[in-house]
Amino acid sequence: MTQQVAHPMVKFQNHVRSLAESKIIKPSDSLWKIALLYGDKWSYWKKELLDFGFTMQDPIGDLLEVEAWDED
Repeated sequence: MTQQVAHPMVKFQNHVRSLAESKIIKPSDSLWKIALLYGDKWSYWKKELLDFGFTMQDPIGDLLEVEAWDED
């Protein structure tokens, strides 16, 4: 049995989803609002989001809709 390690973006996405479900952020908010919650770690996540083609003006809902984080 091979254990599959979750892509770091899956963990990030799940955390953002829980923030949205607890009404801390809204799916209609822009991605840059997450920066306020991530502090020092934001530069890493911002680079990851940009690498996947997101802009900081995209709605958080777009991030939550991603079904697979393929590096291809």
